[in-house]
Amino acid sequence: MKRLGLPVLAVVALAFAAGAAWKWRTIRNSTNPPQSPPAADFQHTVGAVGLVEASSENISISTAVSGLVVKVYVKAGDRVKSGQNLFALDDRDLRAELSTRRATLDAAKERLAKLEESPRPEEIPPAEARVREAEAALADATVQQKLIESVTDRRAIREEDLLRRRQATNAAAAKLDEAKAALALLKAGPWAPDVKIAKAEVASAETGVKRIQTDIDRLTMRAPVTGEVLQVNVRAGEYAQVGALAKPLIVMGDTSRLNVRVDVDENEGWKVKAGAPAQAAERGNSNQKVALEFVRFEPYVVPKKSLTGDSTERVDTRVLQVIYRFKDPKVPFRVGQQMDVFISTEPPDKLASVKGGAR
Repeated sequence: MKRLGLPVLAVVALAFAAGAAWKWRTIRNSTNPPQSPPAADFQHTVGAVGLVEASSENISISTAVSGLVVKVYVKAGDRVKSGQNLFALDDRDLRAELSTRRATLDAAKERLAKLEESPRPEEIPPAEARVREAEAALADATVQQKLIESVTDRRAIREEDLLRRRQATNAAAAKLDEAKAALALLKAGPWAPDVKIAKAEVASAETGVKRIQTDIDRLTMRAPVTGEVLQVNVRAGEYAQVGALAKPLIVMGDTSRLNVRVDVDENEGWKVKAGAPAQAAERGNSNQKVALEFVRFEPYVVPKKSLTGDSTERVDTRVLQVIYRFKDPKVPFRVGQQMDVFISTEPPDKLASVKGGAR
């Protein structure tokens, strides 16, 4: 009995351990998925992932210059027209500079107007009076010269006096010519080169004003197309940086028609033909399938950016992007939503027999 006791105890312990393991084992009950995976109505298809986007593509609004945001005119979901204000930057320094440039322009215009309107009517009579004065002076000097020259006895006059009278006559004649030339110059009006210089100064001042106005206009960002504001990531008081940002200031696009940007693996890109019909299924709602119509291929094959986490995916995978649009413009989808897309690779003669399609 002593020799049998230990083996019996071992058998009992083993049976107890086996029973406990069986009792505590993990029980996996089969469950049905909450939603059946999407399936295409085409017999031969290429499966891909699509991203809903605006028909104008999603436009990331940036700014031409960096600056402090003082006003935001829109919010997400607003419908805007082309040219409508989106947000504005601080322009106080430029407006002060604009006032200075306008003052310079006004001064240049006044100088040009003064030059073009010369001579003033009041300036003619004094110039004519100076001409008459010079004529009278010349007549007097001529008389004095004739008087001294009329003396027959040269011993009665000095040669010096005779020379002075003749020089006085010549000086009076020169002054008369000067007065007549000044009067003619005054009546001739402004000199053409002077007018051109004054006009050039006005044009330069106007250009300076327009440049400042353009700089002020650049501080207000406007909608490039008519569409919908999809996202607003800027607030009044924030500093807006120029250039491409990881988080765009504003995202907008024309959502009157929605497109789907489909990423087709490069290994299957050769199967997709231009004009091939396709279907899209909403993620999480495989019963919601809609028909797509081909728009175009993106010529450049790009690295894959949308990763699902599947262990077979590689970051260096490249994809051919195909643009489709929804045949129904009133689909209940939103920009940025992912779709499961099935592109038909069947011959055209077999597509007519395919039932289903858009539902």
